Amino acid sequence: MSIAIPLRLTEEQQALVDQSRKFTEQEILPVASHLDETAEFPSTIISNAQDLGLMNLLQSQDVGGTGLTVLDACLVVEELAAGCAGVTTSLVANDLALTPIQLGGSEEQKRRLIGELIQRKGLASFCLTEPGAGSDAAGLTTTITPTDGGYLLNGSKQWITNGGYAHQFTVFATIDRSKKHKGICCVVVDGTSEGITRGRHENKMGQRTSNTVQLKFENVFVPKENLIGKEGEGFGIAMRTLDWSRPLTASMAVGIGRAALHYSIDYAKQRSQFGQPIGNFQSIQFMLADMATKVEASRLLTLKSAALIDNGEESSLESSMAKRLSADSAMEVTTDAVQIYGGYGYTKDYPVEKLMRDAKLMQIYEGTSQIQRVVIAKRLLQDR
Repeated sequence: MSIAIPLRLTEEQQALVDQSRKFTEQEILPVASHLDETAEFPSTIISNAQDLGLMNLLQSQDVGGTGLTVLDACLVVEELAAGCAGVTTSLVANDLALTPIQLGGSEEQKRRLIGELIQRKGLASFCLTEPGAGSDAAGLTTTITPTDGGYLLNGSKQWITNGGYAHQFTVFATIDRSKKHKGICCVVVDGTSEGITRGRHENKMGQRTSNTVQLKFENVFVPKENLIGKEGEGFGIAMRTLDWSRPLTASMAVGIGRAALHYSIDYAKQRSQFGQPIGNFQSIQFMLADMATKVEASRLLTLKSAALIDNGEESSLESSMAKRLSADSAMEVTTDAVQIYGGYGYTKDYPVEKLMRDAKLMQIYEGTSQIQRVVIAKRLLQDR
């Protein structure tokens, strides 16, 4: 289906971009290198972002969220990610965790599990991936067992963003493994519940400031009123959530690539070899041209996938395309940026090596580039 996407921002959208860019320049860029080096959690930035409405972007204003469209949220995320992808991952984690409630919860659940969390400036984590179930989400083994007044939750979750600090968890678990994806349920777990063990912060290659842990649940009681949707509807809720979140993830990759491109352009103008700026050499010009094309194409496809969601249209195909193209392009663009910088690009004294490390994760989390290709191919064959 063809759908128009904005080629020129409205005044409101431009103001949103300007606010996000100012926040990035003042709050994120000055500390991005330090946070990457130390792997510190960006608590102050998160608090300040919440005050400005740069978190909970997709959550309704009725429950205290910013209430942006997906497209407008993408504009914000690109600006933030141009400063630091790790910080941005920490900031958008709430939307990933709260969107299942927004999509599948009752009005009472939205007020209680979204509104009250936002009111107290709380953090939430999305818990789908497991030590043995990453790309194969339907193969998860965490279980919920019915008990008086609710369920008992048992199992482990892996690579949980903000998991060490979250006040609540949106957890996907199976009530009957024989039913495969039809047995998966979605429940919201209070972070103070007895039986939760939070693992150490993973020592990652990139996006190091983003808190990433393993969680273990041992006979954790979940009240029945925290079941989102009906029993067995969890897998569908998770997939719908990922359709919504992939444009934001793609925008993060666009921001990384855009930053790498801009740094490379500036460096190509300043760095001289053989008596002239290296930007005068056609080999560098061709690299910059390809980098710019990849960033722009990624942005346009990402905005199209966001516009489809905002228009109430099916977006699984386009959101997977956007995530795949943006992630792979970010990796390619940042690799070329390091090459343009040469030996300097391989040191931590310059920003492009961090961008390259941060970009790699974009090809892995929220569905690897290979899984996106599987989704895309299946949809293409079904549509035929």
